[in-house]
Amino acid sequence: MHRRLLSFSLVCALAATLVAAAPVAARESPGAPVEVVITELPREAGETLARIKSGGPFPFRKDGIVFLNREHRLPLQPRGYYTEYTVRTPGRADRGARRIVAGQGSTGSPATGAEYYYSDDHYETFRRIRE
Repeated sequence: MHRRLLSFSLVCALAATLVAAAPVAARESPGAPVEVVITELPREAGETLARIKSGGPFPFRKDGIVFLNREHRLPLQPRGYYTEYTVRTPGRADRGARRIVAGQGSTGSPATGAEYYYSDDHYETFRRIRE
């Protein structure tokens, strides 16, 4: 009986430790997003990137709004550093889940900053676009 109680206590202590550590792990800064070559992305991503670099026009009203990076999946930057743009999804009339998020980079402009990230799952994951 004493041995079972000790085993149960150890399991409870281990579970409590894991639960307590989980929120800390979730708040850690992400590593650098995996890179992807633009030619490996859907054609529509290349079209959106070209629009960003030329300053538009953009097909969706929300294109160019500030991306807040609330989940900290991109490198931490001041508010207003990132802007988001819709990547069209064939067969969908709404914005869908695909986006390019542009950073201001060293130039201070999404059009010329050369810092672009692609998400095909509405900001759950990102890949840095390499041209």
